[in-house]
Amino acid sequence: ATGEDSNIEVPQLPRELERLKGGINTLLDRLRHAAEIRRLRAAEDDALAQREPVPDLPHPEDLPVNGLIGTSPTMLTLCDNVRKASQVMADVLVVGETGTGKELVSEAIHRLSARSTGPFITINCGALDENLLMDTLFGHVKGAFTEARAPRKGAFLTAQGGTLMLDEVGNAAPKVQQALLRALSTRRIRPLGSDEDVPFDTRIIAATNRNLEKAVEQGMFRQDLFYRLNVVPLRMPSLRERREDIPLLTRHFLQKSARELGVETKRLSEAALKYLSGLDFQGNVRQLENLCHWLTVMAPGQQVEIGDLPVELREASPAVLATDWEGALEGEVDRLLARGVPDVHGVLAQVFERILITRALAHTGGRRIEAAQALGIGRNTITRKIAELGIDGGKEHAAE
Repeated sequence: ATGEDSNIEVPQLPRELERLKGGINTLLDRLRHAAEIRRLRAAEDDALAQREPVPDLPHPEDLPVNGLIGTSPTMLTLCDNVRKASQVMADVLVVGETGTGKELVSEAIHRLSARSTGPFITINCGALDENLLMDTLFGHVKGAFTEARAPRKGAFLTAQGGTLMLDEVGNAAPKVQQALLRALSTRRIRPLGSDEDVPFDTRIIAATNRNLEKAVEQGMFRQDLFYRLNVVPLRMPSLRERREDIPLLTRHFLQKSARELGVETKRLSEAALKYLSGLDFQGNVRQLENLCHWLTVMAPGQQVEIGDLPVELREASPAVLATDWEGALEGEVDRLLARGVPDVHGVLAQVFERILITRALAHTGGRRIEAAQALGIGRNTITRKIAELGIDGGKEHAAE
């Protein structure tokens, strides 16, 4: 057998020897399966062992989490988890949507850790092709390839004594995943063109916006590498999960943009702030920060109104909870006013009446008299409104 997964291949043999050959191949399959199970369990056990706290560091509750803004329950939980993660030497996996602040959290963990005086280096695994990423991470020796006129340390050794953040690790190619697994398992790397392994003392924080467990099931991400990375998992909440933080974040980003541009800080009106708090920011905190920078440059006055927002936001439907019907109505009023829709009262009054009547008819099985009584209006009124509003099925539901 020449390969790891090869069975014994010999010419056709007598029946007894064929049975023996089949038994041997079955045994080999079982041995390979058992070895794979042992390797996965060893990866899990090693990952769990890394959770032990670093000695002689302050209690997690005594540490600030600078840079993380918000007082919502999800943010308070995240800050607490960041403090705890900073106290252990284990590798960390940060998972969250694009724009939620994965790099900011990674930097916070580094600053609060025993490695805070060391370097913090970020490498985007999704922005480089396979060969360039391998060289960026592990380096090379002089003469390893034609352009290698000088040796290169690579990120693992450059971050020695500090932290290396592997951003978008879920996009790494299979060859890179295999090299990362070997490095994390042995805490050694082999630069391109070298015959010797080099030890490194670098903490790894990996980040991704992908569901790695699903990627493992689909065969797109190595299961053993997932176990190696997922020692201390941190989940980043989306901005939709922490709407109550939008006023604080908006104030912070407006002040930041004003400082960078050397201008006076803009202010949002109460209506504009309430409107923003109801929007569904797909780009999360990053989108909100970019919006505040845009407003600092483009808003005509010091106070920002709904009409000063970009067109695409003025036309967006606020994503408020269905139970908050008054908030939803306020958001719709603000949206229509911002778009300059004429006769906002007439438009919304028709919508309101149509909903009332259609739901009352549905409740009474289409009986108009009972629907009118339930709504506190006359039979003639409900008949006229059904005709005026063009309610579908109104006549069919008119049987008394």
